[in-house]
Amino acid sequence: MAKKKLSSLEDLGGFVFSTNDDFELKNDAADETLANNEQYLEAHFSNKGRGGKTVTVVRGFAGTEEDLKALGKLLKVKCGVGGSVKDNEIIIQGNYRDKIVQILQKEGYNVKRVGG
Repeated sequence: MAKKKLSSLEDLGGFVFSTNDDFELKNDAADETLANNEQYLEAHFSNKGRGGKTVTVVRGFAGTEEDLKALGKLLKVKCGVGGSVKDNEIIIQGNYRDKIVQILQKEGYNVKRVGG
């Protein structure tokens, strides 16, 4: 089997090699969570890739993983349904987009309802 030729650093799969002893990797994730009124979230409706099951996806959160999980838990409790937090998105089972927009606006977030 022929080896794949590396054409860029992205082909290494996210690994960073350095001979510099003082090298510090900068993380793209936010170190601090922005205030609620500075957040711009999007509430999407989706059923693609989920076996036809409908979900509401909240995207655009800028902050720590713990705060994202706390917000996801709040939405799950207020809607009374299950869900998860993956890839910096909150996934809520079912079509609760309008209810989630109301909950987030009440919490002080700037929310946009995206899609039909």
